[in-house]
Amino acid sequence: MATMRAARFDTSTGELAVRDVPVPSPGPGEALVKVAACGICHSDLSLLHGAVPARLPVITPGHEAAGTIAELGSPMPGFGVGDRVVLAAGRACGQCSACVSGAAWDDCLDLRIMAFDYDGAWAEYVVVPVTALALVPESIPLEQAAVLADAVSTPYGAVVDTAALRPGQSVGVWGLGGVGAHLVQVARLAGAVPIIALDPLAAARERALELGADHALDPTDADVDVPGRIRELTGGRGLETAFDVVARAATIRQANAALGHRGHLVLVGISPDSVDLGPAAEYAVGRHTVTGHLGYRKRHLEDLVTLVAYGRLDLSRSVSAVLPLEEIKEGVRRLESQEGNPIRIVIRP
Repeated sequence: MATMRAARFDTSTGELAVRDVPVPSPGPGEALVKVAACGICHSDLSLLHGAVPARLPVITPGHEAAGTIAELGSPMPGFGVGDRVVLAAGRACGQCSACVSGAAWDDCLDLRIMAFDYDGAWAEYVVVPVTALALVPESIPLEQAAVLADAVSTPYGAVVDTAALRPGQSVGVWGLGGVGAHLVQVARLAGAVPIIALDPLAAARERALELGADHALDPTDADVDVPGRIRELTGGRGLETAFDVVARAATIRQANAALGHRGHLVLVGISPDSVDLGPAAEYAVGRHTVTGHLGYRKRHLEDLVTLVAYGRLDLSRSVSAVLPLEEIKEGVRRLESQEGNPIRIVIRP
Protein backbone atom coordinates (compact mmCIF):
# COMPACT_ATOMS: atom_id res chain seq x y z
CA MET A 1 0.00 0.00 0.00
CA ALA A 2 1.30 3.45 -0.92
CA THR A 3 -1.09 5.32 1.36
CA MET A 4 -2.95 4.74 4.60
CA ARG A 5 -5.63 6.44 6.68
CA ALA A 6 -4.40 8.47 9.64
CA ALA A 7 -5.89 11.05 12.02
CA ARG A 8 -3.85 14.23 11.56
CA PHE A 9 -3.85 17.12 14.01
CA ASP A 10 -2.90 20.61 12.79
CA THR A 11 -1.48 22.48 15.77
CA SER A 12 -1.94 25.89 14.14
CA THR A 13 -5.65 25.51 13.36
CA GLY A 14 -6.64 22.94 15.98
CA GLU A 15 -8.19 20.74 13.26
CA LEU A 16 -8.28 16.96 13.70
CA ALA A 17 -9.15 15.07 10.50
CA VAL A 18 -8.66 11.58 9.07
CA ARG A 19 -6.68 11.81 5.84
CA ASP A 20 -4.77 9.71 3.32
CA VAL A 21 -1.03 9.90 3.98
CA PRO A 22 1.99 7.91 2.80
CA VAL A 23 2.72 4.67 4.63
CA PRO A 24 5.99 5.30 6.53
CA SER A 25 9.04 3.15 5.91
CA PRO A 26 11.08 1.66 8.78
CA GLY A 27 14.79 2.38 8.94
CA PRO A 28 17.47 0.18 10.52
CA GLY A 29 16.42 -0.84 14.04
CA GLU A 30 12.81 0.15 13.36
CA ALA A 31 9.58 -1.73 12.71
CA LEU A 32 6.49 -0.88 10.69
CA VAL A 33 3.53 -2.01 12.81
CA LYS A 34 0.03 -2.56 11.46
CA VAL A 35 -2.08 -1.01 14.21
CA ALA A 36 -4.85 -3.23 15.57
CA ALA A 37 -5.97 -0.91 18.35
CA CYS A 38 -5.01 2.42 19.91
CA GLY A 39 -6.49 4.02 23.01
CA ILE A 40 -7.73 7.58 23.50
CA CYS A 41 -6.09 9.12 26.57
CA HIS A 42 -6.47 12.34 28.53
CA SER A 43 -2.94 13.17 27.39
CA ASP A 44 -4.31 13.15 23.85
CA LEU A 45 -6.89 15.71 24.96
CA SER A 46 -4.05 17.84 26.36
CA LEU A 47 -2.43 17.76 22.92
CA LEU A 48 -5.68 18.61 21.12
CA HIS A 49 -6.41 21.48 23.52
CA GLY A 50 -2.89 22.91 23.23
CA ALA A 51 -2.03 22.30 26.89
CA VAL A 52 0.89 20.05 25.88
CA PRO A 53 2.68 21.16 22.69
CA ALA A 54 3.69 18.91 19.80
CA ARG A 55 7.15 19.05 18.25
CA LEU A 56 5.69 18.93 14.72
CA PRO A 57 3.22 21.40 13.18
CA VAL A 58 1.03 18.53 11.93
CA ILE A 59 1.14 15.23 13.81
CA THR A 60 -0.68 11.92 14.19
CA PRO A 61 -1.82 11.50 17.82
CA GLY A 62 -2.22 8.20 19.67
CA HIS A 63 0.29 6.59 22.03
CA GLU A 64 -1.45 3.48 23.43
CA ALA A 65 -1.15 0.94 20.66
CA ALA A 66 -0.84 -2.72 19.82
CA GLY A 67 -0.70 -4.53 16.51
CA THR A 68 1.40 -6.84 14.33
CA ILE A 69 4.80 -6.29 12.75
CA ALA A 70 4.34 -5.64 9.02
CA GLU A 71 7.99 -4.96 8.14
CA LEU A 72 11.39 -4.72 9.82
CA GLY A 73 13.89 -2.12 8.68
CA SER A 74 16.71 -4.55 9.48
CA PRO A 75 16.87 -8.08 10.91
CA MET A 76 16.29 -8.07 14.67
CA PRO A 77 16.78 -11.16 16.87
CA GLY A 78 13.59 -12.16 18.66
CA PHE A 79 11.20 -10.32 16.32
CA GLY A 80 9.68 -11.22 12.97
CA VAL A 81 6.98 -10.16 10.56
CA GLY A 82 3.56 -11.13 11.90
CA ASP A 83 4.52 -10.96 15.58
CA ARG A 84 1.85 -9.52 17.86
CA VAL A 85 3.27 -6.59 19.82
CA VAL A 86 2.44 -3.74 22.19
CA LEU A 87 4.30 -0.47 21.63
CA ALA A 88 6.10 1.51 24.30
CA ALA A 89 5.50 5.17 23.46
CA GLY A 90 9.04 6.50 23.53
CA ARG A 91 12.33 6.63 21.68
CA ALA A 92 15.74 7.81 22.79
CA CYS A 93 17.11 11.13 21.54
CA GLY A 94 20.51 9.54 20.81
CA GLN A 95 22.39 12.68 21.84
CA CYS A 96 22.15 13.14 25.63
CA SER A 97 24.82 11.90 28.05
CA ALA A 98 22.76 8.81 28.94
CA CYS A 99 22.32 7.83 25.29
CA VAL A 100 25.98 8.45 24.48
CA SER A 101 27.02 6.26 27.43
CA GLY A 102 24.96 3.37 26.07
CA ALA A 103 22.14 3.44 28.63
CA ALA A 104 18.78 1.83 27.92
CA TRP A 105 16.45 3.95 25.77
CA ASP A 106 14.09 4.59 28.69
CA ASP A 107 16.96 6.21 30.63
CA CYS A 108 17.27 8.91 27.95
CA LEU A 109 17.39 12.42 29.46
CA ASP A 110 15.43 13.90 26.54
CA LEU A 111 13.07 11.06 25.71
CA ARG A 112 10.93 11.57 22.61
CA ILE A 113 7.26 10.74 23.19
CA MET A 114 5.12 9.14 20.51
CA ALA A 115 2.23 11.36 19.32
CA PHE A 116 3.92 14.47 20.71
CA ASP A 117 7.46 14.35 19.28
CA TYR A 118 6.84 11.95 16.40
CA ASP A 119 3.80 10.45 14.66
CA GLY A 120 1.60 8.21 16.77
CA ALA A 121 -0.83 5.38 16.16
CA TRP A 122 -4.24 6.84 15.35
CA ALA A 123 -3.39 5.37 11.95
CA GLU A 124 -3.33 2.13 10.02
CA TYR A 125 0.46 1.88 10.39
CA VAL A 126 3.13 3.38 12.61
CA VAL A 127 6.94 3.20 12.67
CA VAL A 128 8.62 2.64 16.06
CA PRO A 129 12.02 1.47 17.32
CA VAL A 130 12.15 -2.31 17.73
CA THR A 131 13.49 -1.68 21.25
CA ALA A 132 10.05 -0.26 22.11
CA LEU A 133 8.22 -3.50 21.25
CA ALA A 134 7.02 -6.16 23.68
CA LEU A 135 5.65 -9.45 22.37
CA VAL A 136 2.00 -10.27 23.11
CA PRO A 137 0.75 -13.89 23.28
CA GLU A 138 -2.34 -15.01 21.38
CA SER A 139 -4.27 -15.29 24.66
CA ILE A 140 -4.42 -11.50 25.09
CA PRO A 141 -6.79 -9.53 22.81
CA LEU A 142 -4.88 -6.72 21.10
CA GLU A 143 -7.50 -4.18 22.26
CA GLN A 144 -6.55 -5.04 25.85
CA ALA A 145 -2.84 -5.11 25.02
CA ALA A 146 -3.08 -1.57 23.63
CA VAL A 147 -4.23 -0.04 26.93
CA LEU A 148 -1.22 -1.56 28.68
CA ALA A 149 0.91 1.07 26.94
CA ASP A 150 -0.04 3.91 29.32
CA ALA A 151 -3.41 3.39 31.00
CA VAL A 152 -1.98 0.40 32.89
CA SER A 153 1.79 0.80 32.62
CA THR A 154 1.84 4.38 33.94
CA PRO A 155 0.07 3.49 37.21
CA TYR A 156 2.11 0.29 37.40
CA GLY A 157 5.32 2.31 37.20
CA ALA A 158 3.97 4.74 39.82
CA VAL A 159 3.21 1.88 42.22
CA VAL A 160 6.23 -0.38 41.82
CA ASP A 161 8.96 2.19 41.08
CA THR A 162 8.09 5.73 42.16
CA ALA A 163 6.19 4.75 45.32
CA ALA A 164 8.04 1.44 45.85
CA LEU A 165 4.81 0.22 47.45
CA ARG A 166 5.07 -2.64 49.93
CA PRO A 167 2.34 -5.10 50.98
CA GLY A 168 0.22 -3.81 53.85
CA GLN A 169 0.67 -0.11 53.10
CA SER A 170 -2.39 2.15 53.05
CA VAL A 171 -3.15 3.89 49.77
CA GLY A 172 -5.44 6.64 48.53
CA VAL A 173 -6.23 7.18 44.83
CA TRP A 174 -7.65 10.53 43.71
CA GLY A 175 -9.29 10.30 40.26
CA LEU A 176 -10.82 7.05 39.02
CA GLY A 177 -10.75 7.35 35.23
CA GLY A 178 -8.64 5.11 33.01
CA VAL A 179 -5.36 5.54 34.91
CA GLY A 180 -6.95 5.69 38.37
CA ALA A 181 -9.10 2.60 37.88
CA HIS A 182 -6.05 0.59 36.85
CA LEU A 183 -4.02 2.09 39.71
CA VAL A 184 -6.57 0.60 42.12
CA GLN A 185 -6.08 -2.81 40.50
CA VAL A 186 -2.29 -2.58 40.54
CA ALA A 187 -2.21 -1.35 44.16
CA ARG A 188 -4.31 -4.34 45.21
CA LEU A 189 -2.03 -6.64 43.23
CA ALA A 190 0.91 -5.14 45.15
CA GLY A 191 -0.79 -5.87 48.49
CA ALA A 192 -1.89 -2.36 49.52
CA VAL A 193 -4.48 -2.25 52.32
CA PRO A 194 -6.71 -0.42 52.77
CA ILE A 195 -7.18 1.12 49.34
CA ILE A 196 -9.31 4.26 49.49
CA ALA A 197 -10.64 5.48 46.14
CA LEU A 198 -11.84 9.06 45.63
CA ASP A 199 -13.88 10.53 42.78
CA PRO A 200 -16.88 12.88 42.50
CA LEU A 201 -18.69 10.43 40.18
CA ALA A 202 -20.73 7.79 42.02
CA ALA A 203 -20.39 5.36 39.10
CA ALA A 204 -16.60 5.70 39.16
CA ARG A 205 -16.53 5.04 42.92
CA GLU A 206 -18.74 1.96 42.54
CA ARG A 207 -16.51 0.63 39.77
CA ALA A 208 -13.41 1.17 41.92
CA LEU A 209 -14.97 -0.95 44.67
CA GLU A 210 -15.66 -3.71 42.15
CA LEU A 211 -12.03 -3.51 40.93
CA GLY A 212 -10.55 -3.90 44.40
CA ALA A 213 -10.82 -0.70 46.44
CA ASP A 214 -11.79 -1.20 50.10
CA HIS A 215 -13.51 2.18 50.52
CA ALA A 216 -14.73 4.90 48.15
CA LEU A 217 -15.29 8.56 49.02
CA ASP A 218 -16.55 11.68 47.29
CA PRO A 219 -13.67 14.18 47.65
CA THR A 220 -16.06 17.09 46.99
CA ASP A 221 -18.63 16.18 49.68
CA ALA A 222 -18.97 19.38 51.74
CA ASP A 223 -20.57 17.45 54.62
CA VAL A 224 -17.55 15.21 55.13
CA ASP A 225 -14.09 16.02 56.46
CA VAL A 226 -12.40 13.84 53.85
CA PRO A 227 -8.86 13.79 55.37
CA GLY A 228 -10.46 13.12 58.77
CA ARG A 229 -12.52 10.25 57.35
CA ILE A 230 -9.39 8.79 55.76
CA ARG A 231 -7.65 8.89 59.14
CA GLU A 232 -10.60 6.97 60.60
CA LEU A 233 -10.39 4.35 57.88
CA THR A 234 -6.64 3.92 58.49
CA GLY A 235 -6.91 3.54 62.26
CA GLY A 236 -5.89 7.12 62.93
CA ARG A 237 -2.59 6.85 61.03
CA GLY A 238 -3.42 8.53 57.72
CA LEU A 239 -2.22 7.35 54.34
CA GLU A 240 1.24 5.96 53.73
CA THR A 241 0.93 6.73 50.01
CA ALA A 242 -1.46 9.02 48.15
CA PHE A 243 -1.66 8.84 44.37
CA ASP A 244 -3.15 11.98 42.82
CA VAL A 245 -4.15 11.20 39.24
CA VAL A 246 -5.98 14.54 38.91
CA ALA A 247 -3.16 16.80 40.15
CA ARG A 248 -5.32 19.90 40.53
CA ALA A 249 -4.66 22.36 43.37
CA ALA A 250 -7.64 21.15 45.41
CA THR A 251 -6.82 17.45 45.12
CA ILE A 252 -3.13 18.04 45.86
CA ARG A 253 -4.02 19.88 49.07
CA GLN A 254 -6.52 17.23 50.11
CA ALA A 255 -4.21 14.30 49.36
CA ASN A 256 -1.37 15.95 51.28
CA ALA A 257 -3.69 16.58 54.25
CA ALA A 258 -4.64 12.89 54.28
CA LEU A 259 -1.03 11.69 54.60
CA GLY A 260 0.22 10.21 57.82
CA HIS A 261 3.68 10.70 59.31
CA ARG A 262 6.34 10.11 56.64
CA GLY A 263 3.59 9.82 54.03
CA HIS A 264 4.38 9.97 50.32
CA LEU A 265 2.36 11.95 47.78
CA VAL A 266 2.81 10.79 44.17
CA LEU A 267 1.54 13.16 41.47
CA VAL A 268 0.55 10.94 38.54
CA GLY A 269 -1.69 13.45 36.80
CA ILE A 270 -0.63 16.48 34.80
CA SER A 271 -2.23 19.89 35.14
CA PRO A 272 -1.17 23.54 34.94
CA ASP A 273 -1.91 24.06 38.66
CA SER A 274 0.87 24.92 41.10
CA VAL A 275 1.86 22.50 43.83
CA ASP A 276 0.86 24.16 47.12
CA LEU A 277 1.68 21.98 50.12
CA GLY A 278 0.92 24.52 52.83
CA PRO A 279 3.23 25.86 55.57
CA ALA A 280 6.76 24.50 55.26
CA ALA A 281 7.05 23.86 59.00
CA GLU A 282 3.94 21.70 59.04
CA TYR A 283 5.14 19.83 55.99
CA ALA A 284 8.60 19.28 57.47
CA VAL A 285 7.27 18.05 60.82
CA GLY A 286 5.10 15.47 59.04
CA ARG A 287 8.17 14.32 57.07
CA HIS A 288 6.06 14.18 53.91
CA THR A 289 7.57 13.66 50.50
CA VAL A 290 6.10 14.55 47.12
CA THR A 291 7.23 13.03 43.83
CA GLY A 292 6.12 13.58 40.27
CA HIS A 293 5.54 10.57 38.07
CA LEU A 294 5.26 10.26 34.29
CA GLY A 295 5.18 7.20 32.07
CA TYR A 296 6.83 3.82 32.47
CA ARG A 297 9.75 1.65 31.45
CA LYS A 298 9.87 -1.06 28.79
CA ARG A 299 10.19 -3.74 31.46
CA HIS A 300 6.91 -2.55 32.99
CA LEU A 301 5.15 -3.42 29.72
CA GLU A 302 6.80 -6.84 29.72
CA ASP A 303 5.78 -7.42 33.36
CA LEU A 304 2.19 -6.48 32.60
CA VAL A 305 1.96 -8.74 29.55
CA THR A 306 3.03 -11.63 31.79
CA LEU A 307 0.60 -10.69 34.57
CA VAL A 308 -2.31 -10.52 32.14
CA ALA A 309 -1.30 -13.74 30.36
CA TYR A 310 -1.24 -15.64 33.68
CA GLY A 311 -4.53 -14.18 34.84
CA ARG A 312 -3.09 -12.16 37.73
CA LEU A 313 -4.41 -8.91 36.21
CA ASP A 314 -7.88 -8.80 34.66
CA LEU A 315 -8.39 -6.25 31.88
CA SER A 316 -11.74 -7.60 30.70
CA ARG A 317 -13.47 -4.37 31.79
CA SER A 318 -10.76 -1.99 30.59
CA VAL A 319 -12.02 -1.42 27.04
CA SER A 320 -15.27 0.52 27.33
CA ALA A 321 -15.84 0.91 23.58
CA VAL A 322 -14.15 0.15 20.25
CA LEU A 323 -14.68 2.63 17.39
CA PRO A 324 -13.35 2.74 13.81
CA LEU A 325 -10.65 5.27 13.02
CA GLU A 326 -13.11 7.34 10.99
CA GLU A 327 -15.01 8.00 14.25
CA ILE A 328 -12.01 9.36 16.14
CA LYS A 329 -13.79 12.67 16.82
CA GLU A 330 -16.70 10.79 18.37
CA GLY A 331 -14.26 8.92 20.62
CA VAL A 332 -12.66 12.18 21.69
CA ARG A 333 -16.09 13.66 22.41
CA ARG A 334 -17.08 10.70 24.57
CA LEU A 335 -13.90 10.96 26.61
CA GLU A 336 -14.22 14.73 27.04
CA SER A 337 -17.83 14.43 28.18
CA GLN A 338 -17.16 11.27 30.21
CA GLU A 339 -20.15 9.73 28.46
CA GLY A 340 -20.70 6.28 29.91
CA ASN A 341 -17.88 6.74 32.46
CA PRO A 342 -15.29 5.04 30.19
CA ILE A 343 -12.09 3.40 31.36
CA ARG A 344 -10.65 3.39 27.84
CA ILE A 345 -12.15 4.05 24.44
CA VAL A 346 -10.12 2.30 21.76
CA ILE A 347 -9.80 3.08 18.06
CA ARG A 348 -9.51 0.19 15.58
CA PRO A 349 -7.98 1.48 12.29
